[in-house]
Amino acid sequence: MNPKVDFFFEKPSQWQEAYRQLRKIVLNTGLNEELKWGVPCYTFQGSNVVLIHGFKEYCALLFHKGVLLKDTEGILIQQTKNVQSARQIRFTTIDEIRDLEATLKAYIHEAIEVEKAGLEVKMKKTSEFDMPEELQARLDADADFKAAFEALTPGRQRGYMLYISQAKQSKTRVSRIEKSTPKIFEGKGYNEM
Repeated sequence: MNPKVDFFFEKPSQWQEAYRQLRKIVLNTGLNEELKWGVPCYTFQGSNVVLIHGFKEYCALLFHKGVLLKDTEGILIQQTKNVQSARQIRFTTIDEIRDLEATLKAYIHEAIEVEKAGLEVKMKKTSEFDMPEELQARLDADADFKAAFEALTPGRQRGYMLYISQAKQSKTRVSRIEKSTPKIFEGKGYNEM
């Protein structure tokens, strides 16, 4: 156990008991416990394997390279259609965790083997994502904006593309582009301060 992570398991939460049970299971697999993104993250030789996190409706184990796991029990969930690598196992009760303990250990051990083998997830390139037509129109119409956008890292470009394309209405997509323009010129991602 890493004392830097203890606060996560001690703070009041509807998932507190579930978090503690998940911690016990994960620590029994020999992974190192670290604090990343404000949550417990478990690593093998410095590589992220699995983390524990919670939401309003559920708590979960998130496997960083979950897409590479066999998922023999059919329990891995892709959070959103744009998540390429990570997969979750979700829980709404501590009994579900207890009932799945052997399965969870097997999935964690498989994830460790993925790291030992050096397997990597083949990620889609930025060019393979759909470009929102409103963003493309702005890029075509404004050379300075296009230069600033193209100077962003591929991850930041994808972030803007996904953020803008998630809006259902064209006027909202245009509004998101306008609000994002100063950050794009500063070289920042849409969710960066």
